[in-house]
Amino acid sequence: MVCGPEAARQVLVTQAHMFKPTYPPSKERVIGPNAIFFHQGAYHLNLRKLVQSSLMPSAIRGSVPRIEQIVQGFLPVWQDRTINTLQEMKMARALLNDILTEVIQNRRRLQSNGGEVKGLLAVLLENRPKMDLRLADSQVVDNVVGIIFAAHDTTASALTWVLKYLHDNCNVLEAVTVRSSDVHHINNLFVKIVSCDPWIPLYYTRFHDASHWYDLRRILQEEQEGVKRRLMEENRGLSWDDTRRMPVTSRVIQETLRVASILSFTYRESVQDVELKGFLIPKGWKVLPLFRSIHHCEDFFPQPEKFDPSRFEVAPKPNTYMPFGNGMHSCPGSELAKLEILILLHHLTLTYRWEVVGDGEGIQYGPFPVPKRGLPIKVKPKHMEAN
Repeated sequence: MVCGPEAARQVLVTQAHMFKPTYPPSKERVIGPNAIFFHQGAYHLNLRKLVQSSLMPSAIRGSVPRIEQIVQGFLPVWQDRTINTLQEMKMARALLNDILTEVIQNRRRLQSNGGEVKGLLAVLLENRPKMDLRLADSQVVDNVVGIIFAAHDTTASALTWVLKYLHDNCNVLEAVTVRSSDVHHINNLFVKIVSCDPWIPLYYTRFHDASHWYDLRRILQEEQEGVKRRLMEENRGLSWDDTRRMPVTSRVIQETLRVASILSFTYRESVQDVELKGFLIPKGWKVLPLFRSIHHCEDFFPQPEKFDPSRFEVAPKPNTYMPFGNGMHSCPGSELAKLEILILLHHLTLTYRWEVVGDGEGIQYGPFPVPKRGLPIKVKPKHMEAN
């Protein structure tokens, strides 16, 4: 097990060719053996280039309206239904395979008749002679299913933990007052304010007028309602640029990914004898870079167990923050995942309130860590509470 950032970088980046990805056979059976996760070398490199080209920021900018439409469509359902995500995904796996196979065949026919096919599926279906990468239908299915599974489980886990941490840190309200004579000394001071409202993140705000009490509820609402006002004035929906103007929400997501460390570790296997930090790792040994241990190291994140989004006002030290892995096998859909979470939290915090059912303590794995029982919550529209 590798617990240091430099050693992890050595395994995942600088000497990545000496450590091949390896996973439990059950994961390969569920997702499909041709998925990008299970390969290394030319096939993986070429496939990763294709996948990344569809998931980089320039490619997903136009996806904001569609994601927003989906969010606005399913959020009301949360009021009346609780589902077990893992079980739903297992049951959906066989159905997904059939649906994707049919879609692929239809897209191939459309493409052969001169029709235009867009998105990730189009990229995978294209013949890439320069890359020597002509994918069979089974390879396309495995990779699309793999991306869906990876994105769904990790994003769902991250959202669950966001609500969990906001719930756990809602009981204390700290406000700070400073004598007017001290104002000129604290223009760059950050003051911690913890909200009592479960939908408001913890945050540190810069003083503008130290003679006032600062209520975190106003800070977050000004961020999201400022976006909302702009949308109403311009009579439009969310855009990519709007999501870049959510620093409070973005730091809450960053801190959630650090504390929860949803990707706690990754599997590697040495392909030859390797020396790592003075230790000999024989060929065939399993090596696990432990992201959770790095994310919870006091040397890099003081008071690591504390949920504190303000720590991301300063960029973390290199190789100490790896919520999506590192190197050639890091998650290619990280930007899309963050975009989806931003959009959901935007609408959730503006429109709904929620409370956790039960104590919400404990962790279960399925396969990623989530609060026990999936963190059951009751959700109701804000206007109902006003009544």
